[in-house]
Amino acid sequence: MQSLSLAELTQRALRIKLVIADNDGVFTDTGVYYSERGEELKRYSIRDGMGVERLRNIGIETTIMTGEVSPSLKKRTEKLRMPRLYLGVHDKLSMLDTVLADTGLQRGDLAYIGDDVNDVAIMEEIAREGLTACPRDATVFVQPCSHYQAKADGGHGAFRDFAEWLIALRNS
Repeated sequence: MQSLSLAELTQRALRIKLVIADNDGVFTDTGVYYSERGEELKRYSIRDGMGVERLRNIGIETTIMTGEVSPSLKKRTEKLRMPRLYLGVHDKLSMLDTVLADTGLQRGDLAYIGDDVNDVAIMEEIAREGLTACPRDATVFVQPCSHYQAKADGGHGAFRDFAEWLIALRNS
């Protein structure tokens, strides 16, 4: 991906109205605890939750798009007051038109943060007009299509770091 100037990054940041985030590897550290009942627990950073709130306070909503169908994730998004949640999405790029229809937004109004190969296609599309990011420990697949690589790992403040980068760009 061609790197953008600070002026272009700032211009794009001013347009962002919605951040779409993958869950596992962004909001979580990719670990999951299983018992005989199946998936039991995932760890979330409280700081990432504050990142969602700080973005909301400046008019940027957050939604999660994931291939998982997780009851714990539903609870987490309710607590963070996310108005939308896209579960069980295996082809994220094909879901993009649904997101745009649901929100009335355009591609340039979006940012995306992801960490693995299943995020690449949607990140490449959003990167054309919007902004993209990945956690510090993201796979090599998403790093080339990210405008920003967080200084924190997934589940350890990566989303918060991206949120603060967006806020700083908007204030520059």
